[in-house]
Amino acid sequence: MQPTKEEILRMCNTMCKNTLMQTLEIFFCEVGADYLVAKMPVTPRVHQPDGVLHGGAMVALAESVGSAASYVFLDVKEFYIRGIEISANHVKSIKEGFVYARAEIVHKGRTTQLWDIKIRDEKGALISIVKLTTMALPKSK
Repeated sequence: MQPTKEEILRMCNTMCKNTLMQTLEIFFCEVGADYLVAKMPVTPRVHQPDGVLHGGAMVALAESVGSAASYVFLDVKEFYIRGIEISANHVKSIKEGFVYARAEIVHKGRTTQLWDIKIRDEKGALISIVKLTTMALPKSK
């Protein structure tokens, strides 16, 4: 039996306890057939010194949602998921509110997966474009 969307989101949010995701207040809020969305508040906790969202915080958000999407959409009973490459282009700054990262699969291979992650503000304006490659590593038996 497939888990419901609510169960998937609850599982993703439960995994975040006592991790960087909890520190950054990342919250998984939407899941579809081929995508996962997480949001993060933009507060001084994630600002760079001049008062805008730190690029590293955006990359952490993107890797979090992309890795979680790999976990959700792949059979992870036999695999660990690891991010192996990430590339980000920040196109707009933001000082407050929330940002939303939507991870969509570009390539779903047996070993590697490629994710397109767009980070947008609450009005839908594009803030950052991220490409993440994840790898499925077999678990020891």
